[in-house]
Amino acid sequence: MIARIILPILIMTIVPFLYVDLRYLKRRSCSWQKRLLWWLPAIFMAVYSISLSLIKGFAPSDTTVMNLYLFLLGFIVVPMFVFMLCSLVGLGICRLFRKKRNYGNLIGLLLIFALWYILIYGSTIGFSKVVVRHVEFASADLPAAFDGYRIVHISDLHVGTYDESRSHILQKAVDSINAQHADLVFFTGDLQNREPQELYPYTDLLSSIKAKDGVFSVMGNHDYADYIKADAVAKAANLRETQRLERSFGWNLLVNEHSSVKRGSDSIVIAGMENDGDGKHFPQKGDMAKTLAGVPDNAFIIMLEHDPTAWRRKILPHSDVQLTLSGHTHAMQFSLFGWSPSTLVYSEWGGMFYEGARAINVSTGLGGFLPFRFGVPGEVVVITLRAK
Repeated sequence: MIARIILPILIMTIVPFLYVDLRYLKRRSCSWQKRLLWWLPAIFMAVYSISLSLIKGFAPSDTTVMNLYLFLLGFIVVPMFVFMLCSLVGLGICRLFRKKRNYGNLIGLLLIFALWYILIYGSTIGFSKVVVRHVEFASADLPAAFDGYRIVHISDLHVGTYDESRSHILQKAVDSINAQHADLVFFTGDLQNREPQELYPYTDLLSSIKAKDGVFSVMGNHDYADYIKADAVAKAANLRETQRLERSFGWNLLVNEHSSVKRGSDSIVIAGMENDGDGKHFPQKGDMAKTLAGVPDNAFIIMLEHDPTAWRRKILPHSDVQLTLSGHTHAMQFSLFGWSPSTLVYSEWGGMFYEGARAINVSTGLGGFLPFRFGVPGEVVVITLRAK
């Protein structure tokens, strides 16, 4: 992961320290000892970055190493880069309007404190929060017997992030899920970070997720063992183990297939399509024809699909699916005054979105590869189905 962007990271690390050194320390004739002391954080982060970039695979097997690095990146590198930009803008304004005081420096210092607050809050309180979001979905196609039927939608657990110090957060999430006493629980992918071994300590906890009509799940991009450096045989073995574990929890894992749930003589179809991303950065394995083969034309269908981009790309144009459930975006685990950078990437990134009488609910997830959430707490979504 770091290897792909090592050059921009090194530039962001070194240039701000060089700017402050030449602009302020050297001009004030600071001793070489003070200037060397000033450079130590930049040198440390540069060495840390280069070391991580040499690791084969998406990330080091010890997530603590990566988490510490990203925390320091947010604590040292990003604030320094922001300060430099503010200072340069302020310097330009001073020269343009012939002012002496550079207010860009003051604004930069204030932003440093704001960034530190966001980082520390998001890495502690923000990541530990779990909220329950309630929403209704009404459809003329829903059988009368399912009017008022309650489903819980969860996504993106990323269990590998929950080390011993964070295990209570996962326990809280599971307690919130079971407290809803749902008719069905749907999980829309990204159970692990990199490999199935992450799930072993939590098999009992994940097996305790219950609903009247069971738990249904699909695969997310992190569940395909594509984030480890291994040959095809090892990756295939990891994939089989992940799928075996999900089924051992008592979950109904759907891999381009469907099932049904009955209430008397009425029924609804639960379809689960494999992850269908862009095919470049994320696996594109969804097969609509296979997933819905044999489904009656007048059926009410709930489609589980990890990547929400598949909704407009495949599900809307090639099916009559009334309700799609997705995850994947995490809302980038950051929102400020209701705005998330996810809006720059995804049309549907968090919440319920409609296209006529059809809709997609995108869960912003419960966990994350990175233990950080600001303005986007982990969520358990309760959807009540209504018959029009």
